[in-house]
Amino acid sequence: MTSTLSSTPAQRRAMAHEPRPRPRQTRAARQRSTRRDHPLLARYTDRQGSVREVVSRRGTAGSVLVVDRDRATRGDCRLVAHLAGDEPVENAALVCSRYLEDLATSPCRCRALTSEDFLCIPFADKPEQELDTGLASSEEPLADRLGRRYRLERVHSGMSIPELRWCRSDAAPAPELPTPVSVREVIAALESYESARAQTIRALSRNAGDSELSTTVLRAELVRVQDSPIVLNRRLREVVLATIERQELSMSEIAIRCGRVKRDRKGNESGETSWLARRIGLLAEGGRDTPTPWIHSDVLALIARRGLGIGPREVEL
Repeated sequence: MTSTLSSTPAQRRAMAHEPRPRPRQTRAARQRSTRRDHPLLARYTDRQGSVREVVSRRGTAGSVLVVDRDRATRGDCRLVAHLAGDEPVENAALVCSRYLEDLATSPCRCRALTSEDFLCIPFADKPEQELDTGLASSEEPLADRLGRRYRLERVHSGMSIPELRWCRSDAAPAPELPTPVSVREVIAALESYESARAQTIRALSRNAGDSELSTTVLRAELVRVQDSPIVLNRRLREVVLATIERQELSMSEIAIRCGRVKRDRKGNESGETSWLARRIGLLAEGGRDTPTPWIHSDVLALIARRGLGIGPREVEL
């Protein structure tokens, strides 16, 4: 007969009180936890062929940071938007969608994400502070050189509440319904920052805390414009043309100073004037119908310092 060992009641009670070892979290479980903390909003391939993703991350006071980062390394994090705690949760996806639309049409970039972004409350006092800077602001519609008019309006975009957006009305005898456009598009059409920027700040200040109107997209657009290294080229163009008119330099000489040199069949060197003309908004880029009003701040600094021999601030708006 085989004997069977059985534990006594005292032993069973002791075993019941012993702490059980916690199961080790698997790699898949850790990844699921990370995805819950950093919900994926979108994934895309940038112009350099790198796969990137847009995620939302938790900030202070219930705020949400919409972040663009490299998918493989989870580095090179860029702040797309910082949403206040009282914003609807679906606004993160809405901002992401508008951000990808902007990327598809222009090489706009966002500033790098910092540790301070997780500690600050978005737009807590910024609009009120900036209103005291003396910026000229008018509630009248803004008009570009083509006669198109721009005004901040309530737009119904499928959300439960309307959102505040810039809208464009074309100059025509019977204009169509206003078309929503971004802050960046308004500034590009006007080739000026201040009027559109001032009206945007005033509108954000007036509607702060309004639960019946969403300002999420408008806020994100303003932040991207203010933090972007892509700037207007109008002042640079004016200085270049004035320098040429005074016959101090030619387009070719400025381009050569910037290192943009071309050679003909005989080996004669000349400046790449088409490159300069595209950078300052005189000539359209390949495949485009109109010149761009934008230039990267690094290229602006190159043309100013090496091409014109002046400081970049002298050609910035």
